[in-house]
Amino acid sequence: MDVSGERRYKISEVSKEIGVPEHLLRQWEDRFPQLKPKRDRANRRYYLSADIQVARRIKELLRHDGMTTEGARKQLARELYGAGRPKTNQDVLNLIDQIEDEVRTVLHMLDSE
Repeated sequence: MDVSGERRYKISEVSKEIGVPEHLLRQWEDRFPQLKPKRDRANRRYYLSADIQVARRIKELLRHDGMTTEGARKQLARELYGAGRPKTNQDVLNLIDQIEDEVRTVLHMLDSE
């Protein structure tokens, strides 16, 4: 487990879970800056749940939506970094949690002054 307590996944586990070969995941790491699994001290890559979501989305864009690698890279960047509407209910809940955390931080800073 990492410091945050989030489970780490091996590339073989991610490969089975999303249904793509390991070598394809490695290629995606080179081609998509949004997919950057971490490395442990032995230099073995490990994926967190956010990395798996990105890999799933890449697969969807390439295989189901029929996008090119370049098109998928741009679309993924818009989705992850753009100021668009949340795509799912979970995205809305995550955004609300993030806003609440930021509000608490600001209130704490104001209280300490």
